[in-house]
Amino acid sequence: MAQIILVDDDANILASVRMALEGEGFGVRSFTDGEAALQALAQTPSDIGVFDIKMPRMDGLELLRKLRQTSQMPVVFLTSKDDEIDEVFGLKMGADDYITKPFSQRLLIERIRAVLRRTKARAEPKSAKAQDDNGTILVRGPLRLDADRHDCLWRELAVSLTVTEFMILDALARRPGVVKSRDALMDAAYDDQIYVDDRTIDSHIKRLRRKFRAVDKQFDAIETLYGVGYKFKETD
Repeated sequence: MAQIILVDDDANILASVRMALEGEGFGVRSFTDGEAALQALAQTPSDIGVFDIKMPRMDGLELLRKLRQTSQMPVVFLTSKDDEIDEVFGLKMGADDYITKPFSQRLLIERIRAVLRRTKARAEPKSAKAQDDNGTILVRGPLRLDADRHDCLWRELAVSLTVTEFMILDALARRPGVVKSRDALMDAAYDDQIYVDDRTIDSHIKRLRRKFRAVDKQFDAIETLYGVGYKFKETD
């Protein structure tokens, strides 16, 4: 049973999310401020943290910064719609994913499970993995994806991706030139029990392009075929 530390200054969110997580079999410790959560983690580590960004005393970004001095515990951020800059900072500081308020509790639970699965895969001994890079490191022109480490490089520059963004990009890059429908990308990025509409995939693609263009203004490797889907164009 994975242990979760949940931190949010909204008591209603704490209560409802804790109830949902415990209903799925997770162990949950909840706190209303980052400072108390950090002290609790120093005493007893957790498997994953869910942190609100906007909190008094110590916000989620500061909590993550201090946590990363001693721990690589995976973290999912809860953000507001206008917190895009904070999302970027959080990912650069080592957050694993984020979810925007208001959110579906089911979606949050599946995001947590996805991060835990990826964290477990990274922790497996090398002997349990392929002895070479086949299947774990994908190179397509200037793109390099390392699934074990959840690393993404474009022209040797790091691009911070959420778990969902990474999975969508991986699905596109595995078959350059092949068009992936939105349904196919939803299947690659989400478990069967999660419903998302077409616009969710479009939003992820928009964020992917924005992140890559932050390191390369000429990035155009993800092409849109209107009414059909998306494809990855391998470049030199």
